[in-house]
Amino acid sequence: MKTSSDSLRRFLFEHASLRGEIVRLDATWQSVIDRHDYPEVLRDLMGELCAAAVLLAATLKLKGAMVLQIHGKGALKLLVVECSGDLELRATAKWEGDLARGKLQELVGDGRFVITLDHKDGNQAYQGIVALEGDSIAEILQNYMTRSEQLETRLWLAADGKSAGGMLLQKLPQPDEVPDEEPWENAVQIANTLKPEELLNVPSAELVHLLYHEEDIRLFDAQDVVFRCTCSRDNVARMLRMLGREEVDAIIDERGDVEVHCEFCNQRYVFDQVDANAAFADVMAVSANKTLH
Repeated sequence: MKTSSDSLRRFLFEHASLRGEIVRLDATWQSVIDRHDYPEVLRDLMGELCAAAVLLAATLKLKGAMVLQIHGKGALKLLVVECSGDLELRATAKWEGDLARGKLQELVGDGRFVITLDHKDGNQAYQGIVALEGDSIAEILQNYMTRSEQLETRLWLAADGKSAGGMLLQKLPQPDEVPDEEPWENAVQIANTLKPEELLNVPSAELVHLLYHEEDIRLFDAQDVVFRCTCSRDNVARMLRMLGREEVDAIIDERGDVEVHCEFCNQRYVFDQVDANAAFADVMAVSANKTLH
């Protein structure tokens, strides 16, 4: 029976230098796709990228957030997924025309794939360019991890209109001069038998047992994954202050108000002249307070 989970489970091979993670997104995934009417092919790609983002963010143990961005010049113009170190997720996409099922590169055209690690503490963010080598998000990301992080990594991803899910296997550094490749090869071969419907329907603990019941596996407690957008009225006010009073007043004179639309959660924020005056008055009050002190 299918059960809602919205969680990530880590597992460790006790007698081999291997680790894994499984993620399932149900309500979290619905929160992403309920806000926009995405074409089916784009929806499924976004679901796979959401599952991948959670798996990679958990692996890297981020303090800030990981942002996966695909910029394209084909029918798919933009696909963005952001996952924080606390496994808070949001995503959005832009496209043009009809999207036919096919290879990812055909949808993207002349595009690029960028991974950004945003520390959210004022320090400079790290950006890595991911080569679009592979026919799927899983292949592209595992090629990147193997080359840039020098960690053998395999990903299995799936998504539909109800759920998104994925599994990651990673080979840990081995102290031996001649590493034993057999456990890794066996683990990958077994995981290659996974069907998409199993990733989307079978509970994580049951799935690990189904695959590796002959291995000594340590399964860790589940970590919750939730949908959360970081937009807010205060953040929009700060953005308007960055534009400057003159620019904001000009927009209000022309249109009657300033409207900002969040592409991630579909929330709309409207600032009329009174709201704008209040936003800029807050800055003046803070400046005056600093001057007095």
